Amino acid sequence: MKLVILDRDGVINHDRDDFVKSAAEWIPINGSLEAIALLNHVGWRVVIASNQSGIGRGFFGMAELNAMHDKLHRLLAGVGGRVDAIFFCPHTADMQCNCRKPKPGMYKDIAQRFDVRLEKAIVVGDSLRDLEAAAAVGAQPILVRTGKGEKTLAKGGLPENTKVFYDLMEAVLDLIGQEES
Repeated sequence: MKLVILDRDGVINHDRDDFVKSAAEWIPINGSLEAIALLNHVGWRVVIASNQSGIGRGFFGMAELNAMHDKLHRLLAGVGGRVDAIFFCPHTADMQCNCRKPKPGMYKDIAQRFDVRLEKAIVVGDSLRDLEAAAAVGAQPILVRTGKGEKTLAKGGLPENTKVFYDLMEAVLDLIGQEES
């Protein structure tokens, strides 16, 4: 199985410094939904893995998170795409859980659920913690410059073999181009 794991905020939708707290605030980045649909159409499974500490901090609850994800599913369906699953960590950093990126727990849960080896998976994120979690499980890390990506790139310290693209669509087109060659 070909698997792509995407961070959500800053990769698929616009991120906010004060957290994306509602479906109204969940606004897709131009081309991101079409990029996911393109992955689907060429045989890739797409899973989202997202830290959602806004829940643990009390900024929003499960009803709001579900409404955001319902909007994501509806808009994706409108362009012929889908995600196979959404994994999220509701904990704050001080809770010391194993599912919050940069720890690899969420990615390991994905591997178990889909019965895949993560060494063949692609992980796309906009923050160092996404890339560190990818490297911890042997997946291919990809940084996009959307969201916090520019700041992450400027800060440096990216895991070895991290690829960098402007946005999700550019990353997807490169991935598909590699498959065809």
